[in-house]
Amino acid sequence: MSNIGMDRQQAQEIAAWLQRNPEFFQHFPELALSLALPRDNGRTASLATYQLEILRDKNRELLRRLGELSANAQVNERLAVRTQQLTLALMRQTSPAATLRAMAATLTEDFAGDLVRIVAFRPVEGVEESDWLQIIPEMNHRLDPFRDSLRDDEPLCGRLHADKNALLYGARAAEVQSSALLSLSGTALIAVGSHDGNRFYPGMGTLFLRMMGEALVVAMQRFED
Repeated sequence: MSNIGMDRQQAQEIAAWLQRNPEFFQHFPELALSLALPRDNGRTASLATYQLEILRDKNRELLRRLGELSANAQVNERLAVRTQQLTLALMRQTSPAATLRAMAATLTEDFAGDLVRIVAFRPVEGVEESDWLQIIPEMNHRLDPFRDSLRDDEPLCGRLHADKNALLYGARAAEVQSSALLSLSGTALIAVGSHDGNRFYPGMGTLFLRMMGEALVVAMQRFED
C-alpha cells in the first residue's frame, strides 16, 4: 500500500465508499480512464471493459463530428463555386435588365429557390414589372416592414412576417414557408422563398448570401450614369 501513499485502512474506506456508490465513475468518466487496472479475471475485468467502452464512445463521437465537418465542407465548397459562377454571370451581362434576369434565374436554378422575387428601388430599362419583379421606391411606405433589414443591410433567413410575405410573394404568399432575404440598400430587396419551412432558418450561415448581394450591387452600378 505504500506505493499509493495511504495505509490499508484508508484504502479500505475508499473501496467501501465506491461499493456504496457504484455510479461514481459515470459522473467522472475521465477519472475512470486514468485508473491503472489489472488485466486478469474477475471484477476488475468489468472495469477494464468499462474503460474500453468509454474510449469507444469517444471515438464514435469524434467520427460523428468529423462526418459533420466533412459534410459542411462539401456544402460550403458547392456554395463557393455557385457564388463565383453567379458573380461571373452578372459581370457578363450588358444591361441592367439582363443583370436582374440573370440574378433571378441563378437563384432559382442553382440555389433551389421555389419562388424568387426582386423588388428594385428604381425603374429598370428593358424590363417590366411581373411576378418576379416589382418596382417600388426605397422610401415608399409599402416597404416600411423592411426598414430594419434595409438599415442593417444584413441577410435574413427564416419565416417572414405575413406582411412581408404578402408584399414579396403576392397571391402565392401562402406557399412560402421560409425565406432568405437580401436587403441591398439603394438597389433592391431580393427574396428566395421555399415551400420547405426548414430550408432557410435563423442562424444559418449567410456569408454566401452577402457575397451574392454585393455582386449584384456592383454589377448594377456599372450601368449608372
